Amino acid sequence: MSSKEPAWIGELVRSLQVKPGSKVTLPADFDPASTADFVDKKKSAGLLAESVQLLAAYQVRLAAEDAHGVLLCLQALDAAGKDGTIRHVMSGVNPQGVHVSSFKVPSDEELGHDYLWRYAQRLPARGEIGIFNRSHYEEVLVVRVHPELLERQHLPLEAVGPDIWKRRFAEMNGWERYLTDNGIRVVKVFLNISKEEQRRRFLRRLERPDHNWKFSASDIRERRYWDDYQHAFSDMLSNTSTEWSPWHVIPADHKWFAHICVGAILGQALLELDPRYPEITPEQRREELAAKEALLAEAPGDGASSA
Repeated sequence: MSSKEPAWIGELVRSLQVKPGSKVTLPADFDPASTADFVDKKKSAGLLAESVQLLAAYQVRLAAEDAHGVLLCLQALDAAGKDGTIRHVMSGVNPQGVHVSSFKVPSDEELGHDYLWRYAQRLPARGEIGIFNRSHYEEVLVVRVHPELLERQHLPLEAVGPDIWKRRFAEMNGWERYLTDNGIRVVKVFLNISKEEQRRRFLRRLERPDHNWKFSASDIRERRYWDDYQHAFSDMLSNTSTEWSPWHVIPADHKWFAHICVGAILGQALLELDPRYPEITPEQRREELAAKEALLAEAPGDGASSA
């Protein structure tokens, strides 16, 4: 795999990025059903395979260099396709170097710490790719839509006020700046699904026996807060898309297109990091040559390799 970025990846990623400092209003600013004019569905399998191949090649280099880590944050409403996206985009990588963390209702232990604590415990190590299936941004999304959840976080009275969301945006920006400065690339993706497409996918879960297990009555209850979530996502995108960690809004009504987009974004992040295989020192080279001679000497017969 060449280190040169395929032309279509850069063009696609630029079209999805939220410009830092811009104000976002959903759904007006991003159409969940759009697809790029230059991405043909007939060629979608080939484009996804190209990004999967790129990820596989660069994952090896990332692990060998052992200097950077990559954190992919996936945010979305229910049925937007987070699980399927992970499955398709990461299909070609070594599972030993990828860790997926799904964040559910916080435990009593997690509630006894600051709100970023449980996310910090799951950060990728150097040489690894970490995926947050829902992330620290739940703390300005579901907690904002359901402010009663703040009561469970044991916050001091002075920490709860009208500016709490603005403060959390600043804290998250600062945390991601810290991670970036310490070699962890933070890649943020919002799978943007329409209300009608979510309705169709919920019905599919109810009607197909092989999809029933995905359905939860809580999904329908959360759907009642659709407008509140659109406002919360809009504010999040407007306040936390930074130069060091911009947001990317993925049109998620078409799964095939969403998979290509996420693969391109993650692939470009690795291309920009450009991890390298470590250089072998003269001493290491001498050790390798000595080891090779010793192994060759153990060969049966005339010393020819049996491989």
